[in-house]
Amino acid sequence: MSYTVFVDGQEGTTGLQIHDLLARRRDIEVLRIASDRRKDDAERSRLLNAADVVFLCLPDQAAREAAGWVTNPRTCVIDASTAHRVNPAWVFGLPELAAGQREALRGSKRISNPGCHSSAFILLVRPLVDAGLLDPATALTATSITGYSGGGRKLIEQYQGSPAASRLASPRPYGLSLAHKHVPEMTQWSGLRTRPVFMPIVSNFYKGLAVSVPLHLPALSKGTDARELHRALGERYAGERFVKTMPLSDLAALDDGYFDVQACNDSNRCELFVFAGNEQAILLARLDNLGKGASGAAVQSMNVHLGLDEGLGLAA
Repeated sequence: MSYTVFVDGQEGTTGLQIHDLLARRRDIEVLRIASDRRKDDAERSRLLNAADVVFLCLPDQAAREAAGWVTNPRTCVIDASTAHRVNPAWVFGLPELAAGQREALRGSKRISNPGCHSSAFILLVRPLVDAGLLDPATALTATSITGYSGGGRKLIEQYQGSPAASRLASPRPYGLSLAHKHVPEMTQWSGLRTRPVFMPIVSNFYKGLAVSVPLHLPALSKGTDARELHRALGERYAGERFVKTMPLSDLAALDDGYFDVQACNDSNRCELFVFAGNEQAILLARLDNLGKGASGAAVQSMNVHLGLDEGLGLAA
């Protein structure tokens, strides 16, 4: 069976990547809008309602507007913006989130694609909350280091400009207003009641992302140690194709003691780590911010919704 797909915002980073992931698939026909009609609302609306699946790769307000134009009850909308990620009328597009999530994705025509930072954070934290090891009221901190492609075309042009500005050579923390747009979904879908303090850092490489969450073990549920944290993650993601729990304190996974942020690039894979010391642990998750952190996740949700092989067209 063949399905029609339309990407609204096909020239952006996420839209281009979705086109690349679908280009080799014989079961998908991609509808394209002529370059001179990309701002023609009537033509966009026609294509939005002609497709079986629509990907919205637009700024938040434009995504809300485009979603409102979809009146065909058979069209599934997958929104890559932050506009609908905590909207209860939309299903959060993270199949591994919890039991029943895939069923919800199959039954919904409105799916919100997770953010890259939040996917990594939620995959680390949600199983610990569900297992009772982490009190939902716990005040967590999280740091994410990411490649510059996550900032979209404008940031890519800054980093790839010739010559690049010297200030771009070193890592740059941002989101220092403590109001990063991913924090609401990080809080809601991890099961926390307290907003985490989150600091992202962009660095001078194209793609790849790692989120770290430090924990003081005595502050967790009584008797919780690193083995329990690792066990909870391992049990939650046992059998998952794209989320893997790596061995506890896996020093062999390090490169002469250093953690490779880019090791999951060009895949839809997310790897989870627990590194532990005396009464302390660091949770780490890494993924490709353009893969499992964006376009790969969107295609995965599409596959689930359509009842196809979940990994079709995606590299594990």
